[in-house]
Amino acid sequence: MAQPPGRQASGAQQPHPELVQAILKGIRVPELPYPVARPQDDVIPDWLPLLADCWREQQDKRVIDVLSAVGETWSVRQVNAAYLADRIMDVFLQTSGLHATLVRRCARLRFILAWQISEQGASAIGADSPVHGWLDSLHTLRGWSDSGGRAARQVSGWLDALVDVGNRCLEERNLAPFQTFARDWHKEQAQKEGRIDRLRQRLLETERGAARQRAAEQMARAVVGRALGRRELPPAVIVFVERYWLPLLRQVIWSDGLASDNGRHAAKLLEWMIWVSDPKLSDKERDKLYHVGEQLSDKINEVWTRVQQEKLPAEALQGIEETMVARLRGTPVDLAPVGNFTYEPRWLNPTPIDSAEVRPYEGVWFVEGEDEAQQRQFFFAYLEEAQEILWTNGEGVKLGLMSWHDFRDSIARGRLQSLPPINHFGDVVSDTVGKLEQVLRKQVEKRREARAKAEAQAAKVREERAMAEQKRQEEEARRAAEEAETRAREEAEERAREEAEQTRLKKERLEMARRQVDALKLGNWIAVAADAADPSQEARKLKLAVRLNATGKLVFVDRLGLNRTEMVADALVEAIAGGQARVMSSEAEFEDTLSRVVGRIRVGR
Repeated sequence: MAQPPGRQASGAQQPHPELVQAILKGIRVPELPYPVARPQDDVIPDWLPLLADCWREQQDKRVIDVLSAVGETWSVRQVNAAYLADRIMDVFLQTSGLHATLVRRCARLRFILAWQISEQGASAIGADSPVHGWLDSLHTLRGWSDSGGRAARQVSGWLDALVDVGNRCLEERNLAPFQTFARDWHKEQAQKEGRIDRLRQRLLETERGAARQRAAEQMARAVVGRALGRRELPPAVIVFVERYWLPLLRQVIWSDGLASDNGRHAAKLLEWMIWVSDPKLSDKERDKLYHVGEQLSDKINEVWTRVQQEKLPAEALQGIEETMVARLRGTPVDLAPVGNFTYEPRWLNPTPIDSAEVRPYEGVWFVEGEDEAQQRQFFFAYLEEAQEILWTNGEGVKLGLMSWHDFRDSIARGRLQSLPPINHFGDVVSDTVGKLEQVLRKQVEKRREARAKAEAQAAKVREERAMAEQKRQEEEARRAAEEAETRAREEAEERAREEAEQTRLKKERLEMARRQVDALKLGNWIAVAADAADPSQEARKLKLAVRLNATGKLVFVDRLGLNRTEMVADALVEAIAGGQARVMSSEAEFEDTLSRVVGRIRVGR
C-alpha cells in the first residue's frame, strides 16, 4: 500500500529583502508601461480599486495587461510589482503539477500578491506571508480533479469562499481575513489526514478480499468458457453449468485454488459433463460413454457435498440425468448453441507479475486527459490475486480498478501519464526571484557599461570639440596671418604703387619743369614761394635776366630790375617740380603788367 506524500515544506530560501527591493526599483522589462519620468508621490494613482475589481470579477488577465489597458501613469514600483506577481503566478500555473482548474483559480491571487509586493516587498512573498503559506500547502491537493464528486465539491467550496475573503482584504486593505481563512484551511486539512489514513486502511482490506473473489470469478469463467467453447449442448446441461457448477468452481478456487484436489475434480467433472452431453464428442466411444454416464451423477454429488458441505438439490441434477439416460439409450436430444459466454483465456494459466515490475509505479500519481478535463488517480495498491490496480483519489476514496494488462497498455499508448514532481509555491518564488536577480545583474552591468561608454563617448566628444576648437583657432590664426600678410602685401603693393605713382608724377613734374625751364626765355617771369618761416609773405615774382647755358645758371631780377637772384637750372627744375616755384605764362605777365600800370597811376594821383 502506498500513500500520497503528506504536507512538506519546500526547500526554498527566504527572498532577500534588499534583492526584492532592487528588483522592484531597478529592473526594466521591454514593453511594460513604465513612466517616462519619475512621477511625484502625490500624483501616483491608487491602483487598489482596479485590482479589487479584477479580483471581484475573477478575471484571468495578467496584472500588467490590466495596467497597460488603463491610461494612467503608474510608478516603477507598481509596474515591477505587477510584473513580479504575474511571473510568479505564471510559473506556478505552468509548473505546479496541480489540476488546471484548481491552479487557474488560485493564480488569480496575482492581484492580491501584486498589491502586497508593492507595499511589503520581500515579506509579501516570504514564508511568513499567509498567501505564500496557503499556496504552498496546495500540494496536498495534487490528486484533486474537477470530477464533481464530494471531494471536488469541498475544494470548490473553499475556493468560492476565497473570493469573498479576497474582497474583504482589498476592501479593508489588510490580510487579516486571509490569515483567518488560511488558519481554518490548515486546521481542516490536518483533521482530514487522520480520517484519510483510516479510510485507506479499510479500503485496502476490503479490496484485497474482493480481489480474491474477482480472481476466482475470472478463473472459474475461464475454465467453464474453455469447456463450453462454441458447442451445441442440451439446454439442461447449459443451465446446470451456469447456475450450479460455475458458482461451485468459483467457491473452490477462492477457498482452495484451482490446483487443489477439489479444484481439479470439479474441472474434470465439467469436462466429462460436456463430453457426455455433446454427441459429436461421445457417439464414437459408446463403451466409454456407458462407463462415464453411470458414475457421473455420483461424482457430481460427491464433489458438491465436499465443497458446499450439503447435498446438491435433487431438482438440480434432473436435467443432467435425463440427458445422460437419453444419451445412453441413443435417443436424440435437443441441442442449443452455448451462446456468447465471455471470459479471458489468460486466467486459465495466469502469469505471475514480478513485484519488481510493479514497485516503480506504486505511490505514483497518474493523469488521464488534458487541461481542465484531466482526471487524476493515485496508484494506491496492486492487488496481486486479481492482477489489478486500485486507484484512489487524494482522500483515499476508491476511484476504480484497472487490470495490470490494461494499465501497461495505457502507459504504452500514452493514455496514462505520470505526473511530474510537485513544484511548491516557495520553490517557484525562489526560482523566479533568482532568475530576475540574474536579469537585474545583467541590466546593471549593461547600464554600467552604457554609462562608461557614454562617459567615454562624452570625453571623446569633448576631446573632439577641444581639438576642433583648437583647429578652429589655429585656422582662424592662420587665416588672420594670411589676411594680415595679404593686407601687408596689398599695403606694400599699394605703397609701391603710390611710390611708383609719386615717382612717376615726380618724374613727370621734373620733366615738365625741365621743359618749362628749358623753355624759359629772357624776360619770362617765374614766381618763387615766400619763405616757409613767414607764410604771410607773397610769392616773389622774378624775371629771367641772364641765362648762362654753359653753366646752367639763371639770373633773375625783380620788377624793378633789382635784387638779383641767381639759380641753377637743376635747382629751378626741382623747385618748380616741388611747387616752390612756377613759370608764369604770358597771360600772367599781362595781368602783372596791367597791375603795375594801375598801381603807378594810383601812386601818381
